[in-house]
Amino acid sequence: MIWEKGECTVRDLLDDMPEPRPPHSTVSSVVRILEQKGFVSHKAFGRTYLYFPIVSKEAYSRQTLGRIIDRYFDKSASQMISFLVEEEEIDYKTLSELMDKIKNKEQR
Repeated sequence: MIWEKGECTVRDLLDDMPEPRPPHSTVSSVVRILEQKGFVSHKAFGRTYLYFPIVSKEAYSRQTLGRIIDRYFDKSASQMISFLVEEEEIDYKTLSELMDKIKNKEQR
């Protein structure tokens, strides 16, 4: 992942991916989309591009999750949580931990 590497080429990203790896062109396209959206930038060294993040991983995650909630869950985080519970992606323990975080944040 670009945020873990700091600076990397598409080849560097591919080298860290498990088999079967996607084609170089696919990873390159994804990185260019991230660049068009303003999440990463690059330095050119001849025909090679060295990519680096210009937005923090947290900001990227926040924006991406917001789009997912907007598009797939009718702008409702509770609908998303309900979906994850139904799909057994979140258990009672995890929900309890989340509730504790919410309570702690409200008490500040």
